[in-house]
Amino acid sequence: MPEIRFHVSPDGRDDWPGTVDRPFATPKAAQAAVRSVTAEMTGDIIVTFSAGVYHLEEPLDFDDARSDSGRNGFRVLYQAHDYGTPEQAKVELNGGRVITGWSARDDGIWTAPIGDLEPRRLSVGDLPATRAARAGLPGTVTKTGTGYVTDSLEPQSWPDPSGLEFVYPGVYPWSEARLAVASITGDDTSTTVTMAQPAFSHAGSLYDSKWYGVGGDGTWDGLAAPSVVENNIAFLTEPGSFAVDRTQPGAHVLHYRPRAGEEIGKTTVIAPVLETLVSGRGVHDIALRGFTFADAGWSGPTRTGGYLHYHGNARYEHGEFQKIDLGAEVGYVHVPATPVQLPANVSFSSAGRITLENNHFTRLGAGGLLVEDSADVDISGNVFDEISGSGIAIHAGTRVSVEDNLVHHIGTEYRGSSAVLVVGSAETTVAHNEIHDVPHNGIVITGGEQAKDTRVIGNLIERSMGKLMDGGGIYLSAPQGSSFASGAVVRGNVIRDVLTSYNFGLYADYGAAWITVIGNIVHRADTPIVLHVGPPMENVAFIGNFWDALPDGYDNAPKTVTVAGNTVLPKETFEEALDADPAGADILARAGRRG
Repeated sequence: MPEIRFHVSPDGRDDWPGTVDRPFATPKAAQAAVRSVTAEMTGDIIVTFSAGVYHLEEPLDFDDARSDSGRNGFRVLYQAHDYGTPEQAKVELNGGRVITGWSARDDGIWTAPIGDLEPRRLSVGDLPATRAARAGLPGTVTKTGTGYVTDSLEPQSWPDPSGLEFVYPGVYPWSEARLAVASITGDDTSTTVTMAQPAFSHAGSLYDSKWYGVGGDGTWDGLAAPSVVENNIAFLTEPGSFAVDRTQPGAHVLHYRPRAGEEIGKTTVIAPVLETLVSGRGVHDIALRGFTFADAGWSGPTRTGGYLHYHGNARYEHGEFQKIDLGAEVGYVHVPATPVQLPANVSFSSAGRITLENNHFTRLGAGGLLVEDSADVDISGNVFDEISGSGIAIHAGTRVSVEDNLVHHIGTEYRGSSAVLVVGSAETTVAHNEIHDVPHNGIVITGGEQAKDTRVIGNLIERSMGKLMDGGGIYLSAPQGSSFASGAVVRGNVIRDVLTSYNFGLYADYGAAWITVIGNIVHRADTPIVLHVGPPMENVAFIGNFWDALPDGYDNAPKTVTVAGNTVLPKETFEEALDADPAGADILARAGRRG
């Protein structure tokens, strides 16, 4: 049989045949039709979606065992109508629920019943709303074994205290923790805040550290007091903020302070319901092109009593803690012995020959996209923004290409998240992406037994490290192969404006090995590279880069680290000097997205 086409439209019906004049109404109906014909494919199957918002009642799950894969050398393509043309349809797969039943309080705040929902995100007229928040606990705060005591009486007036969440930016310099409150009690002299257990005790174990460079005995307590307190109707002072009152179990009430121009009953408000929009298991030869994936959530912190972040996408949920000695002059930290990775609202595992092209991942409450144990995956031309966690995460991948994507304003809730994260992968290419306005690292490449032949080429990274410290525009750790021939190559990237203190433009850290860093540009970072880390880097070469400061230890690099042919240009006239240098100008011209 030749190419087969099915059609989906908001005006269709699932009992129709899926033709252009009698389309299906839902992605699920189209998927069922595809499954009925994949076994005998003699051409591609193309499922075309007309413009509209498709509210998913359940995740769109692709499974090779259920005949979702392409067969016989052909592919199944799910795509927007007129894909790749100026008339391409706007197609949204939405995991949320439109909130209705609004009423307005005398102070202008809108309220609506939401049943048992506990949204951590909210979309209002396609814009993200923020959780109502205030700066820290008022008064003089003392940490106790079960929480905090303050001499302020104000917290006793906050309704629904068990819905509160405390936020601790910089609990480690590269980490931000979130912990739930269990109760608030008090008298006419003080207030006692009791934190949810066992998360609070686990946090005390995870964030047990000493930093000998901070003075005194080196003790640092990142949990001494929260910096931010979130999710209470008492904090609804800013337009565009919301809080959930859970006083009545199963009859929660959403409170929202509208922005100028928003009208009750006319402005659409969507709360996430699904935690997975699209997933694939063992599937192959599938393409998703031209979709918007929007309004999915993640309830992990609510279920477990907190988000005990360690590094990147890793957090603690269970198990033991491992003490890491950073050296007699530095100190020690604890890490999870069995870290748990942040999930994503779109994910593929054990998949092959998958294409995700020209999609928009937005208003998502976990990570945007996660690809695990998969091979021959093409992630190109997509946009990732307004995402609580990471943009793109690749775990144990082989021949995964991440090219020409735009990633910005991710990590809005889990601020240690990276724009692009590659963990223990082989033959991975991260090239010509544009990354800007992210809270921590831009691109992270971590090594391991499988890692080899990674290429990080021609990316443009601006305004990284916006919230947390100890990271950089591009961060690499652990061995990347077994030789320079099989190791990682970082070439032709442009890194501008690495914002927080204690940062590095190009950061090879924690036993990094077999890495060639050649022909990159770093402008306005604390320092362009770091040469002395613990455990020490080995077999790393920094060659032919352009930067605006001489790195510390440049003349005393480790014996197995090569630093040669790099150019320092004046910080004040860096751009002009770079333009005047043919090699530098060429690197700048080639960085970023193509086309």
